[in-house]
Amino acid sequence: MASPIPSPPPHPPSSLPELPGSPAAFADATWDDLLPFYETLAATPLSAQSVDLWLATWSRLEELIDEAATLASIAYTCDTGDAAKEAAHLRFASEIAPKQGEQNVRLARRLLALDRAGTPPPAGLETVIRRFRTDDEIFREANVPLFAELSELETDYDRITGGLTVVWDGVTKTVPQLQPYLKSPIRGVRERAFRMGADAYLHERDGLAELFDRMVETRQRVARNAGFANYQEYVFRAKYRFDYSPDDCARFHRAVEEAVVPAAGRLFEWRRRRLGVESLRPWDLLINPEHPEPLVPFRQTAEFVDRARRIFARVDPEFGVQFRTMADLRLLDLESRPGKAPGGYCATLPFRGLPFVFMNAVGVPDDVNTLVHEAGHCFHAILAHDLPVIFQRSTGMEAAELASMSMELLAAPFLVRPDGYYPPDDVRHAWLEHFEDIITSLAHIACVDAFQSWIYTSGEGGDRDARDAAWIRIRSRFERGVDWTGLERERAARWYRQSHIFTAPFYYIEYGLAQLGALQIWRDSRADYAAAVARYKAALRLGGTRPLPEIYAAAGARLVFDAAPMHELIALVERAIDELRQPNAAGA
Repeated sequence: MASPIPSPPPHPPSSLPELPGSPAAFADATWDDLLPFYETLAATPLSAQSVDLWLATWSRLEELIDEAATLASIAYTCDTGDAAKEAAHLRFASEIAPKQGEQNVRLARRLLALDRAGTPPPAGLETVIRRFRTDDEIFREANVPLFAELSELETDYDRITGGLTVVWDGVTKTVPQLQPYLKSPIRGVRERAFRMGADAYLHERDGLAELFDRMVETRQRVARNAGFANYQEYVFRAKYRFDYSPDDCARFHRAVEEAVVPAAGRLFEWRRRRLGVESLRPWDLLINPEHPEPLVPFRQTAEFVDRARRIFARVDPEFGVQFRTMADLRLLDLESRPGKAPGGYCATLPFRGLPFVFMNAVGVPDDVNTLVHEAGHCFHAILAHDLPVIFQRSTGMEAAELASMSMELLAAPFLVRPDGYYPPDDVRHAWLEHFEDIITSLAHIACVDAFQSWIYTSGEGGDRDARDAAWIRIRSRFERGVDWTGLERERAARWYRQSHIFTAPFYYIEYGLAQLGALQIWRDSRADYAAAVARYKAALRLGGTRPLPEIYAAAGARLVFDAAPMHELIALVERAIDELRQPNAAGA
């Protein structure tokens, strides 16, 4: 191995393992290299006097391994065509991670036993202990190889979609690089770009469908092994969704259908009239009817990064410093290129307490939204890193997405030049696009979540043709006013582009809950911006040390599942849209 891994010395069981000083020591590790560290932690006697040091050592071990694994994952998603990077990623994802999870349950049981014996864990670990109890209850040894199999299947999805390209006027482009053409003032150009992007996925439909067949069957086996009727029931426990249920999600779907879908329909009808077309087609959804020339927020990556730093400094000086540090340390990979996995993410490097941002920028306003969104995750990771152990820092995605979606709205007033990306009139159109996207995205979120629920509870989720038909049926419930005549295959292909459904099942309702929470924070920021940002930062610093409703409350928000509060927030967004449609509109 390139980096020798120090083995725990043969000392008495009461000694804690001696850990390396850097994740680089684990870069080439196999599971056989890592297991002795867990064995030593499992053999060390625990007491009220020793638990703090034992827990800190376990936490540091997780930081080292997780950062090594994250770096391997980043390297692979940045270059999915490199076989060595894929192998390194798979070694962590499919060989190490499932067994690491098994050992974490083993060590968590020691803390739980100590608690039952009358020695409570250190203060601040109450929610951590609740999660540990859940892990203990649902863990099954038979699932360890199934998680490894799922990791390999998920990697296959990234490899397939990361390799998709099209030829546009003789130039090879990635599917994300078609986005600027979808905003073209020439309708024929937009249609051509839409069809090319859809065809790229339709060409791989059978392979992706076969891949997903295997995913569904394997996930249902995981659930059955753990004593659950289906994967949806299992995943609600595995994701620590203590504060809401599948029935609450169904309430959310109905509320979106009542409060959001009509608002989206009004947007679509306004757009149809402004474009002067008989019917609104799917390639008409991204162009700004009042500003047909596409907005160009930046032309070079250096400009993209520099303006982001200035914007975050305006939100809060601490954020400006944090983002500059990330840029200086080259913790940003922003441009789209062949072989790079699609989408965007923020990955935390837990040993250093720093995040990494991955995205596929092509010079459109959506790139700005993506970077600002992922930066919210970054600031969350940095602020939560002050908590003593890694287990306290991780939070449910409902709170993580609250951080990112709130940042999108908190940063909005500063998108105007000289510090931001747009001149005054252009920024008005950028805000309009963002607020319209909030409404249409909430409908999309409900659609994706309802579709995933159908997949794992209907009994037909393993049938590829039934899946496509179900997507169109459910999509029709949440998207009204767009004419898909003659485009049934293209409409079905849309869900194949939603990577969450393949690689992070049931990770989507969180976006909706967080968006509604973010709107509450934004509403309050319009009255007292500094106070709203202070509450936002206080909530981020909590990490995962409080139940979800308390984290939202600390930020000045609450969870929304019902139509009445949803109506209020959507009305607020629609009023903002109406104001921004006036040529001399003020700010966001």
